[in-house]
Amino acid sequence: MLTRARRQLETAYERHLRRSISGAPTHVAVIQDGNRRYATKQGEEASDGHREGAKTTERVLDWCEDIGVEELTLYTFSTENFDRPKDQRESLFDLLEDKLYEFADAERVHESGVCIRAIGDVPELPPRVRDAIDYAEGQTRDYDNFVLNIALAYGGRNELLGAARDVAREVETGDLSPDDINVETIEARLYDRPLRDVDLIIRTGGDERTSNFLPWHANGNEAAVFFCTPYWPEFSKIDFLRAVRTYESREQSFHQAKVQRALALVRAVGGVELDEARSIIRTFREYVPDGVSMDELESGEEQNSG
Repeated sequence: MLTRARRQLETAYERHLRRSISGAPTHVAVIQDGNRRYATKQGEEASDGHREGAKTTERVLDWCEDIGVEELTLYTFSTENFDRPKDQRESLFDLLEDKLYEFADAERVHESGVCIRAIGDVPELPPRVRDAIDYAEGQTRDYDNFVLNIALAYGGRNELLGAARDVAREVETGDLSPDDINVETIEARLYDRPLRDVDLIIRTGGDERTSNFLPWHANGNEAAVFFCTPYWPEFSKIDFLRAVRTYESREQSFHQAKVQRALALVRAVGGVELDEARSIIRTFREYVPDGVSMDELESGEEQNSG
């Protein structure tokens, strides 16, 4: 009876969360932590925890499609994972190989137009995993409805270090001028195809750190971060929607702060006519959030002065 009542409450709360969300982050990145601890709690082997985690990954793909997320990046195998005992590594490689082939042939992937990509130091992976990556990428290369990035042999510092070395070599050979180095220069050397800036990072398992994950695309974009305690196999749709709500609340807060700064600029030149105020706002357009009209700014100014 209690279990049924709890399910009803969870269903009602899930509906409430879904109604409270009006938009969605474009790019979500997930640190799937807690697979081994989940297995230990269940009295099972670590490999069992990873298999259960793979089921969660499939559910998250559905949830992303449901709310309109366009890109998902999964922190699946870090450079530090190479330090695990050989039997654990081999078990993970077995699972990765199986799932890459499975995803590449899945009807849902082709019906939804999912493009599968691997990011990270892929050459460091065993040949059998690299073959599975090549197959998955080849089977889905032409799709663009949704992008699924799988971070394998991944380390954020290594990623930036590699890009910096590439730039340094090109400067040394004279193929690139230091004056021409910009954001696009670095991004072009991070991946063969660009990643969107990360809007939201989710980490399961209770730790509150981002573990060197996508530093260029997440930290540079000041991504929202959602930490939660469930282990990855336990991660639910309610947890996912709460993460999205955190992102949306943060975006709204940023929007309001930018409007306030724009209004402060107008108030700082008190006494000038409205046309002059408009001119000042246009001059400082970088302080005005995209999509905010002059009418909205003027309305806000009247409310602040009233």
